[in-house]
Amino acid sequence: MSLRLLSMSAAALVLAVAMPASAQDAATEAQAIAIRDQAMKSNIALDYVTQVTTRFGARPAGSRAEQQAAAWAADYMRAHGFQNVRIEEFPLVGWERGENSGEILGDRPQQLVVAALGHSPATPRAGVEGEVVRFTSLEALQAAPDGALRGKIAYVDFGQMHAMQDGSGYGPQTRVRGAGPGVAAAKGAVAFILRSVGSDENRLPHTGTTQYVDGKPTIPSFALSAPDADQVSRLTAMGEPVRLRLKSTARTFETRSQNVIGDLPGAERPDEVIVLGSHMDSWDLGTGAVDDAAGGGITLAAAKAIADSGRRAARTVRVVLYGSEEVAQPTRETGNGGGVYARNQGAALDKHIIAGESDFGADRVYALRLPAGAQGSDFQKAANRVLYPIGVLASQDVETSGGVDIGPMGPFGVPFFGLAQDGTRYFDLHHTANDTLDKIDPAQLNQNVAAWAGLVWLIADSDVDFRAMRPANAPAWTGH
Repeated sequence: MSLRLLSMSAAALVLAVAMPASAQDAATEAQAIAIRDQAMKSNIALDYVTQVTTRFGARPAGSRAEQQAAAWAADYMRAHGFQNVRIEEFPLVGWERGENSGEILGDRPQQLVVAALGHSPATPRAGVEGEVVRFTSLEALQAAPDGALRGKIAYVDFGQMHAMQDGSGYGPQTRVRGAGPGVAAAKGAVAFILRSVGSDENRLPHTGTTQYVDGKPTIPSFALSAPDADQVSRLTAMGEPVRLRLKSTARTFETRSQNVIGDLPGAERPDEVIVLGSHMDSWDLGTGAVDDAAGGGITLAAAKAIADSGRRAARTVRVVLYGSEEVAQPTRETGNGGGVYARNQGAALDKHIIAGESDFGADRVYALRLPAGAQGSDFQKAANRVLYPIGVLASQDVETSGGVDIGPMGPFGVPFFGLAQDGTRYFDLHHTANDTLDKIDPAQLNQNVAAWAGLVWLIADSDVDFRAMRPANAPAWTGH
C-alpha cells in the first residue's frame, strides 16, 4: 500500500484542494485532516487488540471469557476518557463445542479434520454413522424427496469460495451453513456436513452458526476443512461408497451476554448520536483477533483520536462493543446484542444521526459508502478530500444494511455509512484457528483508524442531516 501523500501537512493539503463554502466547514475539514494524520502515526487500536486477545483468548458468546472481556473493556474505555460507560446485559443460550471428530469407515479408513457447527447438537456418545449423499447446492438438497436421506449423512459441497476484495462470495455460501442442517433433518438425515465456508486451502475447518427450526436445534452438523472436503468429494466421484462416523460433545446452556457502551459527549448537541459498532464475541477456535477484536480496536481508537485532538465535536460519538453477534438463538427473546441496543434506545433512535460498523478484519479501507442521497453531496466531496490521500475512494454505492450489529437500527430510520475494507484474505482466517493476533498488519490497522477518525470528525462536528438527504424513491433502511 502506497502512503506517499501522508507526509503532506494539513495546511498544505487544505490549500491544494478547493476550499469549502464556509469558514466553519473549512475549519472542520482541516481538523479532520489533522486528526487523520495523527491517528496514522499513533493510536490505541493495536494495544486494544493485543490486550483483549492475549488476556482473554477466544470469547464465545455468553462464555466467561466474553463476560470478563466486556468488564475489562468497560474499564479500558473509562481509562481512555469515555463517559457514561455502561454494560447492557441480556439473556442468551450459549453453546460449547466440547470435542468433535470425523472419520471415514470401511475398507479405506481415514481421519477427517472437522469442526462442529455452532448450536448444532451433540451426537450419541458412540457417534453417528451413515453413508454420505453429496449435493452441490442447498437447492439440490431441498429438491431431494422426503425421506430420501433417512439414516444417511447429507453433504453439501458447493465448491471452494473465491477470495474477493469485497467478500461477496460469502453470503451465497453461508446460507448453506445456516439453513442446510434443518433441510437435511427434514429429509431424514442423521447428520449434516459441508465444505467449510472459506477461501483458504488450509486443513483448518471454518466453524459458524446454524439456525434453529421452530425453536429447536436440528441434527449434528460439521464443517470439513477444504482438503478433507476435496477428499470426500473425490471418493464419491470415483463411485466409492463413503461411510462416516462423526462425534460431537457440544452442549447448550443458559447464560448472558452484554453490550459495552461508551460516549464522547458532544459539546453543542450531545443528544445527537453517532454510533461506531463492532462485536466482542468470537468463535472458539482462534482468539478472534480479525473477527472482531480488530473492529473494536479501530472504533475505539478512532473515537480516542478525536478526543485527543483538543477539540470536542458538536455531536456525541458513541462506541458500542456488541455481544453475541456470532450465534443464532432459539427465540427472539434471547441474544442479538444489536437488537437489544435498538430496543432499549427506543425513541432516542430518532436522534441517532448515523451508524457505522467495523467487522471485516484489519486490512486497509479502500472505499467510503454513504446513505442514499449523500452521493455527490458537499459532504461526500469533503470526505473524499480527507480520505483520498490515504487511499480511500468515495463510492457511488449506497450503504443500506450497515452490518449485523447496527442493522436493527435501520427499520427505525437510522442511516448507515460503510468504510469498505480489503477482504481478499479475510475468509482465509474467518472462524478458524488461524484467527490470531499475528495476522494483523499494524500499518493497515492504522490506516483504518485514520479513515474512521477523519470521517467521524466530519460527521460529528457538522449539522449534516443524512435522513433528510434520502430521496423519496430510495430503498427503505433494512437490517442485515
